[in-house]
Amino acid sequence: MMTTTSLPGANSVTARFREFLALAKPRVVLLIVFCAVIGMFLASPGLPRLDTVLAATVGIAFVAGAAAAINCLVEQRIDALMARTRARPLPRGQVSSAQTLAFAVFVGGVGLWLLLAWVNALTMWLTLATFVGYAVIYTAILKPNTPQNIVIGGASGAMPPILGWAAVTGTVSHDAMILFLIIFAWTPPHFWALALYRRDDYARAGLPMLPITHGEAFTRLHVLLYTVILTAVTLLPVATRMSGLIYLASALLLDAVFLVYAWRIWRRYSDALARATFRYSILYLSLLFAALLVDHYLLFPVA
Repeated sequence: MMTTTSLPGANSVTARFREFLALAKPRVVLLIVFCAVIGMFLASPGLPRLDTVLAATVGIAFVAGAAAAINCLVEQRIDALMARTRARPLPRGQVSSAQTLAFAVFVGGVGLWLLLAWVNALTMWLTLATFVGYAVIYTAILKPNTPQNIVIGGASGAMPPILGWAAVTGTVSHDAMILFLIIFAWTPPHFWALALYRRDDYARAGLPMLPITHGEAFTRLHVLLYTVILTAVTLLPVATRMSGLIYLASALLLDAVFLVYAWRIWRRYSDALARATFRYSILYLSLLFAALLVDHYLLFPVA
């Protein structure tokens, strides 16, 4: 009977790849890239050029992964104290700080080069500004010092559709800014739902998250208020005729469900409900942007 064995070297390389991939937070990067790609397609009445889409997608993904790695590097002490993050490679000692920094510099540098060489300078500079906004301003300055960190720092997280728009058109239009505003308004209720059911983790780490500094009741009310703001913002694409009835119907349905979640968090809170709201918020954003794309190509059918 024949048996097969894995090569030790191959296992080591695979494990190493997984460790560095974990530093890049691939699930977060996937949502960032999705929103950027939607921005690329919405910016064009037809199909955007495939080479531009591919180069911009890879470049933005690489820079986003580099920013995530710097976030892991700066927050490795905090990550070691939190149940949600203690299994990351740095707290477990699987990679060193120097290796993480080298990885971020290399991957981020390649990403910026791709954007400059194969897309355009505006996209490269906007992506670099997004990197600085997340890795430096949000991670190192805002997050440890103010409970409004996610509101102010949310600007960097809302940039992907602008990056995608700039990649295709070389400009930033008012429609791109509307996409930015949707994610900007979405970020607080999305993140505060997480902060509510992970409040003990954040307290242990000493981070001034809103449930810690202002209390759970205050945070629950603000989840509802920001969801109301989000609902209003999601109607802007219809008001500016960027989208039509299919998007409107989708947005109203998705908003209604989000508002029910937010209302229940305010009135009948439980950690299970906050966890469900956090998960729904990710699905919500994905479906909302998908509805924008479907509606767009109904307005501008591809020949």
